[in-house]
Amino acid sequence: MPVPKRKTSKARAKSRKNHWKLEAKSTSKCPNCSAPKLSHRVCPTCGYYKGKAVIAVKAQ
Repeated sequence: MPVPKRKTSKARAKSRKNHWKLEAKSTSKCPNCSAPKLSHRVCPTCGYYKGKAVIAVKAQ
C-alpha cells in the first residue's frame, strides 16, 4: 500500500484548502418591485416571475 514519503507541510496543506471558502450568492433587482432577489427565482416580496404573478404574497 502506498505511503507518503514525507509529511505534507502546513503551508502546502493550507494553500490547497484555501479555495474552499463560501461565496455570497449573487442577487439581482426585481423588475417589478426593485427588491433584491435570487436569479431565476420568484421574488419573495411581490411574488412575480418574468412579469407574471406566480404566487400570492400576504400583505404586511
